[in-house]
Amino acid sequence: MQTQTASVSLIRATSYEREALRESLETLLEPLGGMAAFVKEGNRVLLKPNLLTGARPSKECTTRPELVYAVAQMVIEAGGKPFLGDSPAFGSAKGVAVANGYQPILEELNLPIIDFHGQRYQTVSEDFDHLLLCKEAMEADVVINLPKVKSHAQLVLTLGVKNLFGCVPGKMKAWWHMEAGKDANRFGEMLVETAKAIHPNLTILDGIIGHEGNGPSGGEPRPLGILAASPDVFALDRAMVQILNVPAEQVPTVAASIRLGLVGELNNINFPHLHPDLLKIDDWRLPDKFLPIDFGMPRVIKSTFKHLYIRFIKEPMSAYAKR
Repeated sequence: MQTQTASVSLIRATSYEREALRESLETLLEPLGGMAAFVKEGNRVLLKPNLLTGARPSKECTTRPELVYAVAQMVIEAGGKPFLGDSPAFGSAKGVAVANGYQPILEELNLPIIDFHGQRYQTVSEDFDHLLLCKEAMEADVVINLPKVKSHAQLVLTLGVKNLFGCVPGKMKAWWHMEAGKDANRFGEMLVETAKAIHPNLTILDGIIGHEGNGPSGGEPRPLGILAASPDVFALDRAMVQILNVPAEQVPTVAASIRLGLVGELNNINFPHLHPDLLKIDDWRLPDKFLPIDFGMPRVIKSTFKHLYIRFIKEPMSAYAKR
């Protein structure tokens, strides 16, 4: 249950230009104590962008490299040691990052980038057996979550909570689509459990330009002119569905966080800058058609997939995690 009032900082921001974006981020974080409130000298800081795919670099499917650069620079100035990590749906983290224009910032700031596909996992949940997360995410001193605002054909919207699913190893993500995907409520609760376990210290959401329509990758760019930040990822997502004018109960991750008592009504959230109602968008496009979370695979194929997965992937990884 929420025990104290969460703060969500919301501002208007329209530019990815370095100086303007840096100024926007400083304004955004100022009421939260600035970057120094989250990062201390010597901290290893995971920056978790949305690195979905390298296939559509001009369609705003991923967190902008300009935002990652500015945040990484602020982390370094606070004494932290940033690194990037993700488990993309398609390709490697490095490959997707480079395809989306990250190479110059990786070189300029000497940023390591880690693929969450290796054999280092940690079991984190009793409610969801075999929910394994990459140890690099669990062992970071600080986690800064950097999601992109996008529509999503399976989950309606992908925001802060859904972005943390990228800390689940790639092969395990497919398993969870099969295991929990037949029940949107259960899948939403699994994603919330993932976010609770990772417990990001700070979420900064890239909403300067979002991705609407047939997301997470098949839609189109949509200028929103918004940056959002909060130490409470559940409160941030609750605020964003209000801005996008999407009922909270329609978004499995937000509905689950409300159901589990992790976030309350908007009047229980502190908004030190702008209130969501001042940023409201009435014509945000959701997907034309929603798809099954479990990909709609025929039962016999799904059963075979699960059997092979348990035998050759899940059980070996689980045994490794318990070492």
